[in-house]
Amino acid sequence: MRIAVVTPAHNVAAYIGATVASVIAQSHSDWAMLVVDDGSTDRAAEIVAGFADPRVRLLRQTNQGVSAARNRGMAEADGEAVLFLDGDDVLAPDALARLVRTLEAASDAVAAYGAYAYMTEDGARVTARRPGPFPSGDILPALLERNLFANGGHLLIRRAAVAAAGGFSAGIAYGEDWEYWVRLALAGRFAVAAGAEPLLFVRQRGSGAYLRMASDPAAFGPCMAAIFANPALAERFGPTRLAAIRRRAEAENAWIVGRELIRHGRAGEGRRWLLCSFAAKPSLRRAVLLAVAGALLVLPEALRGPFRRYEAVR
Repeated sequence: MRIAVVTPAHNVAAYIGATVASVIAQSHSDWAMLVVDDGSTDRAAEIVAGFADPRVRLLRQTNQGVSAARNRGMAEADGEAVLFLDGDDVLAPDALARLVRTLEAASDAVAAYGAYAYMTEDGARVTARRPGPFPSGDILPALLERNLFANGGHLLIRRAAVAAAGGFSAGIAYGEDWEYWVRLALAGRFAVAAGAEPLLFVRQRGSGAYLRMASDPAAFGPCMAAIFANPALAERFGPTRLAAIRRRAEAENAWIVGRELIRHGRAGEGRRWLLCSFAAKPSLRRAVLLAVAGALLVLPEALRGPFRRYEAVR
């Protein structure tokens, strides 16, 4: 199976070399990588152009945003399946091989995905692992409640499904990938790659969109509006069930806002958002986490779990 790896790149000179090198190192060798330089003002394009591998192709455009860069790469991609790899992340050497095996074994699946991990900005160490288990088959109900993916780097999509879903929405600054995955999930089932070892290592950057925007409740608005305005969802679930799903999604978003506020050093404000989320969608796990959030003043950093502060605010 030939894979098109589409990588948007904007001012990622410090990381893009490792990203491209991780694709070149893949045990599955039938791939072509399109790096779309989205108006970078650093050396990102120069670094990509320096790779001698003919399977790596550099495209340039004026700065139009990550969605436009992905769409440009998608339009020029050649392959039976597509993987959207961010320009600061790194694939495990067997990532494409595992995803290809999974997708080939599940002939009715539109996409395959699997485990991932987070690493420090310098790439020196892994900070958290997400080994699963992950939902398979019809993942749409679960995906509507929360984004199941770190990003597209651990998700291999059949080219026909990419064409059917259309492009990423350039009008959404945060959560544009979530809205796109929902459209993909409307097209069919997803398969899960076996194994707990990460396919993808996600770089946690202080300037990344998630760290900048996930603590802002308003950032979720455009994405949520676009997702739940999709007429195919109303047809699939009906208005009553879809409204209930949206309320659960809003509770999930509130939990993310609260957790991220705490991680940014705004603990009091963050706990209020956690309480609102718990009231709307209670669970035993979140009751325990609320207790942890309430004891942050006496807990050492190592015992704060998902509420550990980002290194920049310690």
